[in-house]
Amino acid sequence: MPPSPRRITLKELAARLEVSTATVSNAFNRPDQLSTTLRDRILLEAKALGYSGPDATARSLRTGRSRIVTVILSESLTFSLNDAVASELLSGIAEVLDAHNHTLLLVSGRQHSNRIPDSASMADGFIVYGLMPNQKMLADLPSRHPFVTIDYDLEGCPTVQVNNEQASYAIACHALAHLPQRPAVISLRLTRHACNGRVTDEQELLTAAQTITRHRLQGFQRAFQKHDIDPAGVPMWNIEENTFAVCVPVIEEILDLPDDKRPNLLLCMSDRIALTALTLAEQRGLRIPDDLRITGFDGIAEGQYRAPRLTTVRQDSVAKGRLAASMILGREPMTTKWLETELILGETCPSST
Repeated sequence: MPPSPRRITLKELAARLEVSTATVSNAFNRPDQLSTTLRDRILLEAKALGYSGPDATARSLRTGRSRIVTVILSESLTFSLNDAVASELLSGIAEVLDAHNHTLLLVSGRQHSNRIPDSASMADGFIVYGLMPNQKMLADLPSRHPFVTIDYDLEGCPTVQVNNEQASYAIACHALAHLPQRPAVISLRLTRHACNGRVTDEQELLTAAQTITRHRLQGFQRAFQKHDIDPAGVPMWNIEENTFAVCVPVIEEILDLPDDKRPNLLLCMSDRIALTALTLAEQRGLRIPDDLRITGFDGIAEGQYRAPRLTTVRQDSVAKGRLAASMILGREPMTTKWLETELILGETCPSST
């Protein structure tokens, strides 16, 4: 077989075009630095000569930068891409990385339980997102590269969050103003051991340092105390995964209780839980909000487009992603940032009876 033709180098292409090597590199990596005419001329000549762009591996070795940012997810990739909150956050991250010619690499802590993959370890920085990140993987992160957490506290590390306790307190106080006889809480992954159902005294709860859902519970409990309700007397159910299918059996158990035992207020720790409860309640002929009031948390679009509209707390997940990515790229200070939330009053738990 004849030998493969030698690949033209960046330097040779620059000499042929009578431009600098930096100009050729910009045509591929920083197009905003060149005029459209010049960039098109370079790319056209490169295509004709079979030159596909600067070698990324060589550039990484030369500069010490890969232009890759790794996002470590506590959930599976399938869940994260389908979940409305996670996908909005990833969209915000990708928006910033796209604008500054960086590549996004997603890694699931569930799939890689022992250590971070070699392909991810070469990243320029890391964003850790989720309720309970993989501790083994975190310990394996290269210490020389920056990393930011989202919705997770890690000592000495900048984080992007909302004040979950205060937001939960606000929405619970709104709901409790109507003096419900039987309030209940539906939490999201709050027990140390797997529990998709009623939480009993025997089950150990995760601490506030381990999951933001504990902060949300603390907000609810503070509201109970303000309204002279004993938090220990409020029943709680736990959801293991924030999906419709996993929510259904738990919420069916709640709604199928006898009328005098069934809660008439559900404080849900996510909009997905709340929307599942709303759908199943309607199927049973329960009147919302007369027979049952429901609140959520997140502010996803689905909850605001259907009727009755969901009463919830809105957090700007896209803004979270943008801010975390900007911090990793050095365009924002590497300090802890708290984003504002908004109480949205819909028809599932309105102000008036």
